[in-house]
Amino acid sequence: MPITQSAKKALRQNVRRHKRNLRKRTELKSVIKKYKKIITDGNMDEAKKYLSEVYKKLDKAAKTNLLKKNTAARLKSRLAKLLK
Repeated sequence: MPITQSAKKALRQNVRRHKRNLRKRTELKSVIKKYKKIITDGNMDEAKKYLSEVYKKLDKAAKTNLLKKNTAARLKSRLAKLLK
């Protein structure tokens, strides 16, 4: 356990950030899963509309350093390739 005051505060911040990152990561994964399910069901028109929402989540995750920039770009590319 932390002893100094600054270490205690750092631990509190770390716990808050961990919860926030977990929540965002699970949201991102669920959006991607939903997109893949739409494609497997064969709703290509709906998938095209939903792709922009997936892009938005990936860009936001890359912007806030939840994902690396190239990882987000790679995922976007692969998800777009599924649509074709």
